[in-house]
Amino acid sequence: MKYLQQFGIILAVSFVGELLNYAIPLSIPASIYGLVLMFVCLCMKWIKLEDVKETAVFLIEIMPLMFIPAAVGLITSWDIIRPKLLAYAAITVISTLLVMLVSGYVTDWMLKGEKKGEDK
Repeated sequence: MKYLQQFGIILAVSFVGELLNYAIPLSIPASIYGLVLMFVCLCMKWIKLEDVKETAVFLIEIMPLMFIPAAVGLITSWDIIRPKLLAYAAITVISTLLVMLVSGYVTDWMLKGEKKGEDK
């Protein structure tokens, strides 16, 4: 029953993210609204980490299974993808490196700020 309750909380936050997606006319995916909303709820302690942790860990563990339909879609679209494969590969590599670089700098910046806060 605990897992159903945790999953219900996650679904409720995701649903509110969907509602925000319809209410706010920006081209931001509903899942991003849901993630930000969950982050805010956890930071404000409106939702305790213990209230969603086990189910969230389970969902992260099964995440690779969620990519199977997308991979099948790529296989069925191979004739469309093949002529632009080099461009897709370049975009994937460049964007991955850019995300890793920005994430590293942001993490470093946050850790430095955290250390400065401890020194005071």
